[in-house]
Amino acid sequence: MKILLLGEYSNVHWTLAEGLRKLGHKVTVVSNGDFWKNYPRDIDVSREEGKLGGIKLLLRIARLLPKLRGYDVVQLINPLFFEVKAERIFPIYRYLRKHNKRIVLGAFGMDYYWVHTNCTTMPLRYSDFNMGKELRTNIDAVKEKEDWINTKKGQLNKLIANDCDGIVAGLYEYMVCYEPIFPNKTVFIPFPIVPKAVSLQKKNINEPVKLFIGISKSRSEYKGTDIMLRAAEAVKAEYPDKVELSIANGIPFAEYVKLMNGADAILDQLYSYTPSMNPLEAMARGIICVGGGEPENYEILNETSLHPIINVLPNYESCVSQLRQLVLHPQQIDELKAQSIAYIAKHHDYIKVAKQYEKLYKSIL
Repeated sequence: MKILLLGEYSNVHWTLAEGLRKLGHKVTVVSNGDFWKNYPRDIDVSREEGKLGGIKLLLRIARLLPKLRGYDVVQLINPLFFEVKAERIFPIYRYLRKHNKRIVLGAFGMDYYWVHTNCTTMPLRYSDFNMGKELRTNIDAVKEKEDWINTKKGQLNKLIANDCDGIVAGLYEYMVCYEPIFPNKTVFIPFPIVPKAVSLQKKNINEPVKLFIGISKSRSEYKGTDIMLRAAEAVKAEYPDKVELSIANGIPFAEYVKLMNGADAILDQLYSYTPSMNPLEAMARGIICVGGGEPENYEILNETSLHPIINVLPNYESCVSQLRQLVLHPQQIDELKAQSIAYIAKHHDYIKVAKQYEKLYKSIL
């Protein structure tokens, strides 16, 4: 098959492309590298700052469009698959629709259905937008609602979701938001990860537990890393000889990985039920995820024995409690690390995941 992957989130499309190529497909990835994270891509469509940057990008897209024809499948990372205003994307989408066989929409992150569902029917006990039946009122949540509800962005998302041939949800949470509305075209496929050749060293329980956290300044409150960092600092202050804490702050992915390597545990995404790409990458390296490991995460994968994630509830007290348990019982670290690697190999291996995408693509062609 000839496959076009448009846009990028946390290396999902590039990793998927690598898996699909191993299966013999011809794949092109067009993206901006997910901004400062700078993930690999075949064709770069990153935008320079300011209004002039937008004009330059639109001209580049106009020149590029004739090359984005004749694909069996075009997969969009998000309704906003180019870094331009939603109203500019309507005609681009129609062009892609006209000149390619099938369109698949990714339900991988921020979009209208994620925002609207979690603000109205609230199927999740907690999310980026709700705690129980209470709406979160932090600045990021309010801004995202204003961005997606009753806007051109929302209209674009609804148009594509209704018009496309398939929708892929990458996490349990996104499946819950899309499947009730589009039951006949929504499928769950786990995120793809390239397994790592890791030789696990037995943890010396007299050495400090090495914690790692990545902070995105503009999203810290929204993702809950502000609370997780505060909890980690509190446990470090309580047990200064038993804890080391490394912090990555808004750096490219290659540098992020260098800082992360050697950690015992990564703290990520307080309001998530499931681990996303960064903690999954960490788990492939034998690093324990402290974050989203709710029962629903294991159920959607039909996983009954491997439970390597240290699940935290979305509050400071739960983070402190779970980190304290890890620091005071380091003898569990070796087992959780081994389980983490096995979990990735079983559910997220990029070739296994690519085969699931291959099956989906064939079913809609």
